[in-house]
Amino acid sequence: MSEYRIQGATGEWEVVIGLEVHAQITTNAKLFSGAATAFGAEPNTQVSLVDAAMPGMLPVPNRECIRQAVRTGMAINAQINKWSRFDRKNYFYADLPQGYQISQLYHPIVGEGAIDIQLDDKNPDSVKTIGIERIHVEQDAGKLMHDQHPTMSYVDLNRSGVALMEIVSRPDMRSPAEAGAYLSKLRTILRFVGSCDGNMDQGSMRADVNVSVRKPGDEFGTRTETKNVNSVRFVMAVVEQEAKRQVALIEDGGTVVQETRLYDPDRNETRSMRSKEDAHDYRYFPDPDLLPLELDDAFLEECRASLPELPDAKRTRYEIALGLSAYNAGVLTADVETARWFEALLAETAAKAKKPEAEVAKQAANWLISELFGALNKLGKGLDNSPVSPAAGAELLALIADGTISGSIAKQVLEKMLETGDGAAAIVEREGLKQTSDTGAIEAAIDGILAANADKVEQYKGGKEALFGFFVGQTMKAMQGKANPGVVNELLKKKLS
Repeated sequence: MSEYRIQGATGEWEVVIGLEVHAQITTNAKLFSGAATAFGAEPNTQVSLVDAAMPGMLPVPNRECIRQAVRTGMAINAQINKWSRFDRKNYFYADLPQGYQISQLYHPIVGEGAIDIQLDDKNPDSVKTIGIERIHVEQDAGKLMHDQHPTMSYVDLNRSGVALMEIVSRPDMRSPAEAGAYLSKLRTILRFVGSCDGNMDQGSMRADVNVSVRKPGDEFGTRTETKNVNSVRFVMAVVEQEAKRQVALIEDGGTVVQETRLYDPDRNETRSMRSKEDAHDYRYFPDPDLLPLELDDAFLEECRASLPELPDAKRTRYEIALGLSAYNAGVLTADVETARWFEALLAETAAKAKKPEAEVAKQAANWLISELFGALNKLGKGLDNSPVSPAAGAELLALIADGTISGSIAKQVLEKMLETGDGAAAIVEREGLKQTSDTGAIEAAIDGILAANADKVEQYKGGKEALFGFFVGQTMKAMQGKANPGVVNELLKKKLS
């Protein structure tokens, strides 16, 4: 893994990165109330008396939120704390009705864990372990809306009280690429576990990016925190731009101050928001309305038993049990929906071929990655809104496998499937696309091509064997792609010998 350095006037600088990721827990109710959490609702329509901090309202922990946080901790092999406690983080802001946020500072529900990232799918040595310091559960604040009126802001409390996991990494990352790989891998794990949908564009997952610079080998420098960055690409841009800003500032004789910043993607720059508070500024103390959380062994065992096969384990199984390349296995396990789609395609393909999954896995994986992904990309679609289902894909693969159509014809059939939603067999029948093994017709086409290219025939016989591909291509073209390639190859070899 090559080292990333910022080149300054006084030499090379190293960047040190830590991420605090806020992930909205997948649940139908908020952390301490029964109010709904659906995205996109009309402002202030999902607010209970608890969320609005009405006098006398007491919080009651949502068991499912606690369960999802524990399952997430288990997925990263973290320490699960059987005893944890909620604290009040005191600060005033217009979208925080209580005047404090219920969080966990001193005794989080999840302790230390780790995530392995890989920057190069083809290089096993590019794996790096990023430490996780903690995962704590907390409630979200509301949202200020500044563009509704020229002289005032409005408050939407729909998000107030929504359950978040704050996943705090150690400062183990040293480049924009590592930060991007870490965030992508974390998002993948959360989506596999089902504890967060990972929709960064909707705000259900966002990152606070901590960046500092130092000369290699020196002590850590002063860090800044860029808040609420909502895409992997923007996180990488923040690291690069903020590191360059800090280096330029230090080399000009300035000093980096600990502060909170925001990222402007239009200008690709970070800007100062406010000085960075320390923990003592928030006057944390145990929330008197909430008892400590005490988890028993039966609850922990249920959480562990509910975990699915996780990305790294699935990737290893694809490589060892199914014989897929490291690259293909990586692509298929990078997203939970892709993995589910592939496994449905694999099961359908194996059933139609009456073969074990391992025997058809490479064909299914190659077709999905090379053909379907490419075709959907041209249409601006993803697997989640693909007109072709796994069963329909398996039907197409079966027609290729039994020789009904050639690989080139299959591309045409796939285009028609995506356009019309019809099945492969129906399209092949309707369009007259069946592959022919009629030796008489193929032989006649070959004879015509060899006669028209007598000079190339002589060159081939004189040792220029690469011309064989030319003759195959011309034959397939003459047969409109419907000739059986095996028969074409066999007859050509016979004729040219």
